[in-house]
Amino acid sequence: MAMQREQQYRQMAARGKYQGLYTYLSGLATPEWRTTFSEIESVIGFALPASARLHRPWWSNQAGGNGHSQSLAWGAAGWETAEVDMDAETLLLRRKAAVSAQKFNLDELLPVHSAGGWPEDLSLRREDIY
Repeated sequence: MAMQREQQYRQMAARGKYQGLYTYLSGLATPEWRTTFSEIESVIGFALPASARLHRPWWSNQAGGNGHSQSLAWGAAGWETAEVDMDAETLLLRRKAAVSAQKFNLDELLPVHSAGGWPEDLSLRREDIY
């Protein structure tokens, strides 16, 4: 189910307002991208809103597709904002750390310990219990 949701987020980002940013980041092979607000405007093809230059939260990462379209674009492409300098109008984007699904061996995590043999005088017959 989570995989299907991630795929839906990618589809939304690929056709949303910031699809240019999503496409650009999806094609980058580097682990980090240090850029300027102006360079991002060149990538997306339009000017960033005034709030991007005035409010730091505009650049915040938001998990699970619950947020703004710009955050959805870089998040669905596998990136997150790491450093934002509002005065210099620069930004560092980093690839998200890959989450690996580990398979655990239950016998290794919770090893079976013998409690010993069944006591000879122990009976589970109704007559012996009551």
